[in-house]
Amino acid sequence: MEYQWIAPCHFGLEAVCKKEIMELGYPVTQVEDGRVTFQGGPEAACRANLFLRTAERVLLKAASFPARTFDQLFEAVKAVEWEAYIPRDGKFWVSKATSIKSQLFSPSDIQSIVKKAMVERLKQVYGISWFPETGAEYPLRVFFFKDTATLGLDTSGESLHRRGYRQLVSKAPITETLAAALILLTPWQGDRILVDPFCGSGTFPIEAAMMAAHMAPGMNRSFLAEKWENLFPRKLWYEAADEAADLVMEPGHTDIQGYDLDGEMVKAARENARLAGVDHLIHFQQRPVSQLSHPKKYGFLFMNPPYGERLEDREALPELYRQIGERFRALDSWSAYMITSYPDAEKYIGRKADRNRKIYNGMMKAYFYQFLGPKPPRRKTPEGGGQPRKEENT
Repeated sequence: MEYQWIAPCHFGLEAVCKKEIMELGYPVTQVEDGRVTFQGGPEAACRANLFLRTAERVLLKAASFPARTFDQLFEAVKAVEWEAYIPRDGKFWVSKATSIKSQLFSPSDIQSIVKKAMVERLKQVYGISWFPETGAEYPLRVFFFKDTATLGLDTSGESLHRRGYRQLVSKAPITETLAAALILLTPWQGDRILVDPFCGSGTFPIEAAMMAAHMAPGMNRSFLAEKWENLFPRKLWYEAADEAADLVMEPGHTDIQGYDLDGEMVKAARENARLAGVDHLIHFQQRPVSQLSHPKKYGFLFMNPPYGERLEDREALPELYRQIGERFRALDSWSAYMITSYPDAEKYIGRKADRNRKIYNGMMKAYFYQFLGPKPPRRKTPEGGGQPRKEENT
């Protein structure tokens, strides 16, 4: 049986998520702000949860319909065949409701009406007036956009950015899904140099190392729908896990490094990398950005530097960003990729970004600055032929 699946993702990074889904072999049917919808059988839930690096969760799309009044919403939800998804003993609730440009805008009221309509439907179908809710959990998410409601059952449980390795975090962490998406926006590959001079809890280096080793991001965690045996036989999860394990490949060489001024964060990053199973692929070191250097060419800087949310921190930003610019200029032929909400970043770095993309880091509007270096020379094969690279720029 084919289903429609919804993969919520970071606003502005839908194209990256779409590409990942298509590479898994599933046709994308719709791309909206912050969501990508695709089609696939029941195994798609297992594989998407395990393999998607940039999706926040995977939802089983139950329905989509217009609703401008609560009566319309109630009747439309009641008409959905919830018994096809939720068993008699299932625990179900509306975990989240959002509304944009719609007549119905109160999340709490939307949640209440949808739950009541689901209860009424299942009471009639199952012939009961009280639900034990002792079985598996089936949380529902409701999205309203321009008076159209979309309902999706959450197969993931905890957000997919919770890979299971990050036990310790920095003061201003970047989520794993966002870090992965930003890396995938660039031409970086696992055999290329990657340095994060503000590594914090190590998210950029760890996500990069997992990519280099072809490790599925969901290998170290479980998912809520593993208990949905009415929809997904256990063997589908085992098959997806076996597929992920078979794809892991120890890279021949990596040069991935993470630096931070805070020695305690460096220790935390090392521990997080160990939990992720990639500590042997990353070199972490306590080092200020003023000492950033590397002897080789054609490397990549990935940075999530301080934004200056607090006034006392903001005063130090001009000098900090000047140091970033100075050390970047000293790295011959390198490229730099930086996410920040600091509006004067380019001014103090001393260079206008070649590309600039608006990104939301949580609720904070930020920009992903891309300073592109020259293309590296073509590699030679043993026969003397050129080995093409996938990138247009580095």
